[in-house]
Amino acid sequence: QVQLVESGGGLVQTGESLTLSCTASEGSFTNYAMGWFRQVPGKGREFVSSISWGGSRTDYSESVRGRFTISRNNIKGTVSLQMNTLKPEDTAVYYCARGGLHSDSSQREARYNAWGQGTQVTVSS
Repeated sequence: QVQLVESGGGLVQTGESLTLSCTASEGSFTNYAMGWFRQVPGKGREFVSSISWGGSRTDYSESVRGRFTISRNNIKGTVSLQMNTLKPEDTAVYYCARGGLHSDSSQREARYNAWGQGTQVTVSS
């Protein structure tokens, strides 16, 4: 059973940047597709970005494309989300998730079977 741990959240101002990281405290996600989702109170989780198991394919939601960049280092066992030009509407709890073994990236939440506890990102106006 993999245990995912997110880090890097915090409070920033509009236009600033943050980098979120995801590691596995137990288990591994080296050969799995990975994704980032976010959630605000009272709403369901929203897809943000995903990356295929080998890193060759990435996907982004329309709201973050061009501002966020997902990457992975399978040697170090990390997945990162570089978030630039942050907006107040990016405020949410961000979750790292593990997808399928040797799978392509996916926007579908049902494709992910392990989730971290989340890290809060707050963007002030």
